[in-house]
Amino acid sequence: MEKTKITLGEWLPDQPGVVGTLTQAENCIPVANGYQAVHSEANLSSAAADTLLTTFAGKFAGVSTLFAASSQKIYKYNGTTIALDPINTTGYTATESWDVTQFGSRVILANGKEKLQSFTLNVSSAFADLSADSPTAKYVSVVRDFVIAGNAANYENKLYWCDINDPTDWTPAATSQADTQVIPDGGDIMGLTGGEFGVVLLENAIYRMSYVGSPLFFQFDAISRSQGCLSAGSVTQYKNMTYFLAQDGFYVCDGQSVQSISSQKINKWFFDNAAVNDIDQMSSTVDPIRELIIWCFPSQAGGNMLLFFSVPLQRWSYAFTTAKAIAVTITPSVTLEALDNFSISIDALTISLDDRQWAGGSSIFSGVSGGRVITFSGANKEASIITGEIDIGRSVITLARPIVDMGSANVAVAARNLLSDDITFTDPVAADAEGRCSIRRAGRYIRVETIPTGADWKTAVGVEVDVVRQGAR
Repeated sequence: MEKTKITLGEWLPDQPGVVGTLTQAENCIPVANGYQAVHSEANLSSAAADTLLTTFAGKFAGVSTLFAASSQKIYKYNGTTIALDPINTTGYTATESWDVTQFGSRVILANGKEKLQSFTLNVSSAFADLSADSPTAKYVSVVRDFVIAGNAANYENKLYWCDINDPTDWTPAATSQADTQVIPDGGDIMGLTGGEFGVVLLENAIYRMSYVGSPLFFQFDAISRSQGCLSAGSVTQYKNMTYFLAQDGFYVCDGQSVQSISSQKINKWFFDNAAVNDIDQMSSTVDPIRELIIWCFPSQAGGNMLLFFSVPLQRWSYAFTTAKAIAVTITPSVTLEALDNFSISIDALTISLDDRQWAGGSSIFSGVSGGRVITFSGANKEASIITGEIDIGRSVITLARPIVDMGSANVAVAARNLLSDDITFTDPVAADAEGRCSIRRAGRYIRVETIPTGADWKTAVGVEVDVVRQGAR
């Protein structure tokens, strides 16, 4: 009898299973030595009166303020009652999306229907027009000392920026650096990211926006005239890198060049699973704690799915979700008294008191579901990790020992003699008190499914199997 250790390597669904890479990495997140749990959705707020499109936050002078928005209303989170108090309820034209940025103490919103909206943190009671001359645009960001905005009705390829350090002045003049730029060769503007330089994503092109001072103020250089952005909701920024979905997969732009991060890895899987006709409903964000880029997209099977990309590992995984949209927000602090809004008993809380959700001012992966703001801080989702084909020769698998830190696993095995045979798994077998799964399956090629168990399991690393060689005739 031989023992074979099978490690849980990279998930590459676009590659054939016979090359040995994982064929499934569901409801888990890639880490250096395996996969960790994805936490389920947990309510942060009580329900608003209507369906939410997004949540966002601002922080100034040490105070965090959490907001949410529906198609026509804006809400502010009440940390005492956990209610979403409506602060803007009339006047907005129904919109399909909101874009947000922060400039100093101002949270600035764009929806493509009204002038840019502004809320001065710790001062304002509601959002209002940023200024009389601010543009009506779909997208907004900050480049150096300028608020920039793009894609206005009938001027979908036009970019606007305010005067230097003055987001209330958008009128070009001899004493103002406010101005506009039309980008003629890329189609509609689909998104903006900022920092020391701006990245302007259009349908068929990508431009870099660099500050050069008077008289031009900004210089626009084409990074790509052939690659563009397929979905505005796919655009997100981590550090100085811009991530987005193009017609043929996912890309990253560093302001100088554009590179694929998904070619030959998950492109086919994504377009086979995503509801492409609803791709404009995508949303995206960053989990800065785990260095993940995360996309939420509608699935062909119904509901939404999450796609995870680990920046340091360059590896992928996915999960199912009840969230309509995702975001990274800044948590408001919660007092011990306010915990009664989540549970009347501390022992009955489904979220650990050590979780970042309870610490004010912490960046946290969150989203919206129905009328609620949610976080991903609940119990572990049930993960399923399936290996590719492993050639063990003609043998019988007699035992499996899952290797799961702070937990165990149920294990199922599929075995076949020829690669043309059907792939059929045994029923999952739970590990006994000694961490062993009694499985008997004969064949030359095997696939192993690991389903981690235990409320606090941390990392699924692999599985060890006992192999008994069969004689040949």
